Amino acid sequence: MHNIDIQQDLEKLAVGCGLKPLQTVALAQSGSSRKYFRIFTETGTFIGTYSTNIEENEAFFHFSRHFKERGLNVPEVLAVGEARTCYLQSDLGDDNLFCHVQKSLAAHGSLLASLSATTCFGENVVRLYKKALSHLAKFQYIGNQGLDYTKAYPSACFDRQAILDDLNYFKYCFLKPHEEIGFNETRLNADFSRLADLVSQAPCEFFMYRDFQSRNIMVKDDDLYFIDFQGGRKGPLNYDVVSLLYQVKAQMPQAIRDELIGHYKQELSQYLDPKEVGFDKFQPYFVYLRLMQVLGAYGFRGLVQRKPHFIESIPYALKELKAWNEKHPLNNYAELQNVISQLSTLDYPLPTSPLAPHNAQLTITVNSFSFRKGYPADFSGNGGGFVFDCRALPNPGREAEFKAKTGRDWDVIDYLEAKPQVGEFMDNVKRIVNQSVDNYIERHFSHLMVSFGCTGGQHRSVYCAQSLYEWLKMTYPHINLKLNHIEQNIKEQHGL
Repeated sequence: MHNIDIQQDLEKLAVGCGLKPLQTVALAQSGSSRKYFRIFTETGTFIGTYSTNIEENEAFFHFSRHFKERGLNVPEVLAVGEARTCYLQSDLGDDNLFCHVQKSLAAHGSLLASLSATTCFGENVVRLYKKALSHLAKFQYIGNQGLDYTKAYPSACFDRQAILDDLNYFKYCFLKPHEEIGFNETRLNADFSRLADLVSQAPCEFFMYRDFQSRNIMVKDDDLYFIDFQGGRKGPLNYDVVSLLYQVKAQMPQAIRDELIGHYKQELSQYLDPKEVGFDKFQPYFVYLRLMQVLGAYGFRGLVQRKPHFIESIPYALKELKAWNEKHPLNNYAELQNVISQLSTLDYPLPTSPLAPHNAQLTITVNSFSFRKGYPADFSGNGGGFVFDCRALPNPGREAEFKAKTGRDWDVIDYLEAKPQVGEFMDNVKRIVNQSVDNYIERHFSHLMVSFGCTGGQHRSVYCAQSLYEWLKMTYPHINLKLNHIEQNIKEQHGL
């Protein structure tokens, strides 16, 4: 379904709720195939979502309604389209817990070795994590009560098979693409089976969020709200705690993890005794399980789908896995221990700065322009940057229906995104720019300019500039970004 058709369906839903859409803007996609749009109306903004996975949508609708009824902080589903692929929900903004982590690390990250754990991570960030864990205990215990798990997707319970699925995800999507990692697959499978037997003994009569990490925890008016719980199911307590505290790019010091786990167990004790469910007994194995699962995800999204955001996360996950293995070696799982020992030999160096990808001092200006009118001027004094020539891409301007439109119009976007060479071009651009951005941040450079030119500065260059801008906004949430459609700005100023 084309973006312009999705936009129209979402705006119809808004009208059906008594809202008057003024503007609809596509939001950057994350790891999933869902598409998100922010709809601006006279009474505020709302989030429109499109997904063809109807089973997953139904899980979200049911969970959201159930959690709202029990006083948990989740978005409200305002309307659902007849086909169950489009829905409208409340807008919780763009500020999430991970943004606060990044700000703190940008301010203190270079002093990690010399400051106390709480100081380097930020007292306010620790406070927000404690609040998140308090909410988590409520989700797991109160949210579980009366929840219809037949609505869960893709499975109703995090059972032994689900554990094996995560371990095999790690094997097939991360280990096997690295041919330099040698292992006996029969023995590794046997270790996986024994580990699944052990982990599946953890009591699992609770709601398991499944992706409880800081990007899914929105900060609004100094309170926390929770999104992307549609993969939830009945499961154990440890998994979600580990997902939050061992999110690898958050680089949380172990001392803070220990403090936060103590806080979580205190909050949990309002409902049950953590000792009775063996929380501490199973915790080391859930750390292994989650780290291997995320490496599988990074392998699939990064090594297979070539998404730079996931590739850059790999060294952080490997670092965490190595540190955990040194503290808790898998002496009873010889082949798995052998595999994990070899992972440290992979060539995925960490950036030299503790927060290299997200330093707020760098400003990136993204331009679209017309080659007929000349190259963009660089007012930063650094002499310019990348200039990408879009003229080799299919030209919507040759089609009569697109002549009066620009690369910001949905039907032009759909036209370009349907062309494989456009996607290939943008993937190459992102890889090149990604390398420079990381390097510039490490070297404390202040500015980078990236420009896209086409014949008229109207269609291809505008689309590419807009696309890169949205990708940078998602990948580097705390750099300074500027977007300038030069030719279009000139036309707007002169009423053309």
